Amino acid sequence: MLEIKNLTVMYGNVRALDSLGLKVGEGEIVAVMGSNGAGKSTLLKTISGLVTPRTGNILYEGREIISASASTIVRSGIIHVPEGRKIFPEMTVRENFLIGAYAVNKKNNEKEMRMNELLAMFPELKDRKGQPGNQLSGGEQQMLAVARGLMAHPRLLMLDEPSMGLAPVVVERIGEIIKTLRNNGVAILLAEQNIYFSLDIADRAYVLETGRVVIEGPSSTVALDPQVQRAYLGTGHTSPISSSSESL
Repeated sequence: MLEIKNLTVMYGNVRALDSLGLKVGEGEIVAVMGSNGAGKSTLLKTISGLVTPRTGNILYEGREIISASASTIVRSGIIHVPEGRKIFPEMTVRENFLIGAYAVNKKNNEKEMRMNELLAMFPELKDRKGQPGNQLSGGEQQMLAVARGLMAHPRLLMLDEPSMGLAPVVVERIGEIIKTLRNNGVAILLAEQNIYFSLDIADRAYVLETGRVVIEGPSSTVALDPQVQRAYLGTGHTSPISSSSESL
């Protein structure tokens, strides 16, 4: 579905992405992991058309989109849920939902039907439709951000740090939602610092350092990589990581 080749992004003299390559298949969860400054958010912004790369190719369903506008990319089926729960805080939950379908020009009855479908997936928001977004808990705001993105019926959903700052039980709930989306045919590109969370739900993973892919493969293989064990999981051996909620 998505193939990135030799992608390089510069911020002035700083090389944020360095000849990066990556693939996402249909109905697949792919995690892009690494510390702050590794290039995860820059990657998602570049795919979304918000950042212009210096070189490289971004192929979506076989078509080059590197010069497409952000609005065109959204209408093609790629939706980006940015870091930091970027909801509209003064708008109600319902208004946040509806604005998520704005770019795809859905009819009002189609928007209402889609919103009701998503409220069934996110029952935590059902009784809060009339409340402003800034009255929701952190976990509810994150669910609203994801649900708003889903209003556009994405084929590829990109999530930037969806577990950040959330309690373990909420992180587990977000993971369940992501896996449900994958089972419903939505491809997921997940940018995360939380290695435990990422490897627990992803089919494949890429580890970034200073804009370059240093490790890639099936999540089960990446979890056993000695470098990942030492640098990210805090262990010096290669035993499998735990997927329990306590690890989150």
